[in-house]
Amino acid sequence: MTENELSYKVIGKAMELHKSLGPGLLESSYEAALKYDLEKAGLHVQQQVAMPFIYKEINMDVGYRLDLIVENKLILEIKSLENLAPVHFAQLLTYLKLSDKKLGLLINFNTKLLKDGIHRIVNNL
Repeated sequence: MTENELSYKVIGKAMELHKSLGPGLLESSYEAALKYDLEKAGLHVQQQVAMPFIYKEINMDVGYRLDLIVENKLILEIKSLENLAPVHFAQLLTYLKLSDKKLGLLINFNTKLLKDGIHRIVNNL
């Protein structure tokens, strides 16, 4: 499955989840529920994956964690905030660059309509 096909499937599952639960829960709740739904759909999902940070050839243990990785291709950054800030978009783009991945979804579940909280971030490698 390509990154675009995965993102289409993930967005569908995220919308089902949001329709069921609505806004207002903690990020960790949406993250766990989305992982469950994606796995039930037959996708391989990793949660809270440690992100190595290498600076000048030294591996630094600074505790970066990716919320979800789907099929080792698509990074999902889950939020539940009143408003996203530019730093949230930059964070996901940086994660994409550090992990050498092409596509990520920044999903803010704290919105009335989830379509307004889904953002595709592309790493132009």
